[in-house]
Amino acid sequence: MSVASPHRRVLVTGGASGIGAAIVRTLADAGFAVDFTYHSSAEAAETLRTELCAAHPDRSFAARALDLADRSALDAFCEAAEESDYYGLVHNAGQSSDALAAMLDQDRAEAAMQVNFFSLTRLAKALVRTMTRARAGRIVAIGSVAALRANVGNAAYAATKGALIAYCRTLAIESAKRGVTVNVIAPGFVDTAMMARYAAYRDGMERQIPAGRFARPEDVAALAAFLMGEGASYITGAVLPVDGGLTAMMGVHRA
Repeated sequence: MSVASPHRRVLVTGGASGIGAAIVRTLADAGFAVDFTYHSSAEAAETLRTELCAAHPDRSFAARALDLADRSALDAFCEAAEESDYYGLVHNAGQSSDALAAMLDQDRAEAAMQVNFFSLTRLAKALVRTMTRARAGRIVAIGSVAALRANVGNAAYAATKGALIAYCRTLAIESAKRGVTVNVIAPGFVDTAMMARYAAYRDGMERQIPAGRFARPEDVAALAAFLMGEGASYITGAVLPVDGGLTAMMGVHRA
């Protein structure tokens, strides 16, 4: 992985905990200055910012409160971000929406679509112009294998991530000649607090994953940092699973 210029700044949404915090730390270790947003984890966000400032005194780090579901707040944030000359964006923040397809609640689904998809489009609109003027930039969106393989109860969530993939592929071909890459990372099951509710089923779930385990947040973060680096300058429009082989496997198992 190439070391980034300390003057290159990256914005990470949902960066206070879980996969987001791992991405923030890994980007900092790779030489980037990092701003990250958080919604309700103010204490965790400040702890992380303080940790990064101590570990990397040559750069600045900022934690910014932002509710991506609040369109007015998002617009205000994006207007300010347009002046920040961000080199990269990692859209990690997400909201679940679990229900059987026939029982889909439109209000809940629309709320998830705003956080998972429309907030990315608004952020990209604000940041990509500066990237194209500089003829250099990186956008990485955290999707999900749920958009690649059907899973019971994931209809709305999968739809938000499917929309994200379609948008990113289009943005990728529209911005490629200007030196901007746009890619999607599609994690499978990742060992974060969000998976705690599945603790009783974990052994059975891991047996169905070829790698035999859940991903670590750092597994996803490593790919995000690579895609931010110079070595990934010719990778764009890609959807890259980080799932231990889950989407490569047929879903029907022999006894």
